[in-house]
Amino acid sequence: MSRALVRDERPGPVNPSDRIDSIDALRGVALLGVLAINLVMEFRVSIFEQFLSAVPPAAPLDRAVETVLMLAVDLKAFALFSLLFGIGLAIQFEHLSESPRRAVLLFRRLIVLLAFGLIHLCLIWNGDILTEYALAGLIVLPFLFGPRWLLAGGAAAFLGVYLAMQVWPPAGLFPSFTSIQRDVQEANQIYATGSFGDVLAFRLREIPLFVPLHVYMLPRTLGLFLFGAFVWRSGVLRTPHRVLLFSTAVVCIGLGALLVLSGSSSFVAVTGIGRLATPVGTIALALGYGAAILAIANLTSGKALLGWAVPLGRMAFTNYLAQSLIFGWIFYGYGLGLFGSIGAAKALVIGLAVYIAQIFFSAWWLGRYRYGPVEWLWRTLMYGTMQPMSIAPLTSSI
Repeated sequence: MSRALVRDERPGPVNPSDRIDSIDALRGVALLGVLAINLVMEFRVSIFEQFLSAVPPAAPLDRAVETVLMLAVDLKAFALFSLLFGIGLAIQFEHLSESPRRAVLLFRRLIVLLAFGLIHLCLIWNGDILTEYALAGLIVLPFLFGPRWLLAGGAAAFLGVYLAMQVWPPAGLFPSFTSIQRDVQEANQIYATGSFGDVLAFRLREIPLFVPLHVYMLPRTLGLFLFGAFVWRSGVLRTPHRVLLFSTAVVCIGLGALLVLSGSSSFVAVTGIGRLATPVGTIALALGYGAAILAIANLTSGKALLGWAVPLGRMAFTNYLAQSLIFGWIFYGYGLGLFGSIGAAKALVIGLAVYIAQIFFSAWWLGRYRYGPVEWLWRTLMYGTMQPMSIAPLTSSI
């Protein structure tokens, strides 16, 4: 009897043929925004430099690149990725609905992600987001077993906490200006010229400075995870309504742009309401971007327009880690040592070259294998059994 004729009741990963291409395309496009911000704001210079009194770049093109990224992409791409992570959790939860081990498998999935995140954080790059996502996922996991209103209520509550923190920042949470200034000075020296051991030691010393940033952003991450899960549970992504998606895109992008531009005004930003303009606008823009890309992806011509992003999105985990390895070699002293020595425009060109290379590599890889290499390892560790990598159907007899 062939295996193809017998349904395998053991829980396993979502089959590639069952994936929703529009969501993978959205993830692939969002990865470009994450790359741009990580590269220009965090790999090229110290992440803490943005908290000092910044001197505008001398080159007009560098100023333009930094301004556009700050207004249109910074935090928006990460918000979009958080929504997508929540959607992914909800899809996995639903996929495992018939398994008595559902809770254990999802817990193991997040623990494995946490292990990946800690390795990435300590050994490769301390701008890691995987650790925060894994910890937030563990908090969100119990909500998935509740009704849809619990997801919506939880999202509203966590996002409410995040917005309240904008108006009333927790006292003593962030490091002092002096400690940040000292860290930036050391980073400029060590990251640019240090050996791998020097960079590793300094990276570990910097981790306590990063913790408050993640604590500050955690309520937003939790809220967006839950909102993403709610959106999936609501069914609007199963049979996308193009008019609804385009309408949502227009309203959210318009409102978000207005709020972000208002929040960038020094006069508005100092008021209580003004402090909410940018964070609310950021979330609105993320929703608008997501709705716009999904609407385009679901057009008749959407596959031609965004088909290139689908393999990239299916291998987002692999590509994210690969970007860290590549940019670490480009900017740190154990590689080319370009840290602090090039402007935003040149850095963005480097990033686009890496992104384009990943588009071709992802398409080539998934033309031969079922999953990306890191995705395959994640699934194998989650399920505790070797997952198939071949894209050929399983036809061996049993």
